[in-house]
Amino acid sequence: MKQIFTIVIFTENKIGLVNRITSLFTQRHINIESITASESEYSGIHRFTIVIEETHDLTVKVVKQIEKQVEVLKAFCFTDQETVYSEIALYKIQLTPDTDKEALMEMVRKNDAFVKELVGDFIIIEKTGKKQETHALFEALSPFGIQGFVRSGRVSLSKTYSTFSKHLQDLEAHSKDTIIIS
Repeated sequence: MKQIFTIVIFTENKIGLVNRITSLFTQRHINIESITASESEYSGIHRFTIVIEETHDLTVKVVKQIEKQVEVLKAFCFTDQETVYSEIALYKIQLTPDTDKEALMEMVRKNDAFVKELVGDFIIIEKTGKKQETHALFEALSPFGIQGFVRSGRVSLSKTYSTFSKHLQDLEAHSKDTIIIS
C-alpha cells in the first residue's frame, strides 16, 4: 500500500548529484512530491529532503540505490509519524479600495499566518505549516484575489536521536578499529 515517505539524504556538495538522485526516481516511475536541499548542521555536508508517495518496499529499494552514489554519505526514509515537518507558503494579494482589510487581517490571524511585507499596493502573507494548512489558507484567501502563491518543499527532522550523528560515530569507531599503526 502506498504512503507518504520522507527521504533524507546526507551528501557531499557535488555538481550533478541532484540529477543522478532524481533520475533514480524517474527510472522507477516514482513521482517526487517535494524536494529541498541545503547545508546541514555538519560543515561541508548537505542535506536533501525528498517526499514521495510509494510502497514501503519500493522506497527502501530506491534509498539503497541512492546510498550507492559515491557522494552520498547516508540516506534514511521516514514515515510522517516518525518526523516533525513543515513547509512555508507565501501569498500575494493586491489591495484595492474594495478590499475588506479587516476581514483579510482576520483571515490571516485565524490561520496563524502573518503579514510578511507590504509592497506598494500588494500585501505578502506568510504561513508555515503542513501542506493541508497552507492549502486551506490558499482557499480562504482566494476570494481576496490571490495574485501570487508559492510553497516550499518539506523540511523535516526525525523524532529519534540524530540518525546521521549516530552514523558518523559508528564510522569513526569502525575506522579506529581497522587502522593499524605500525
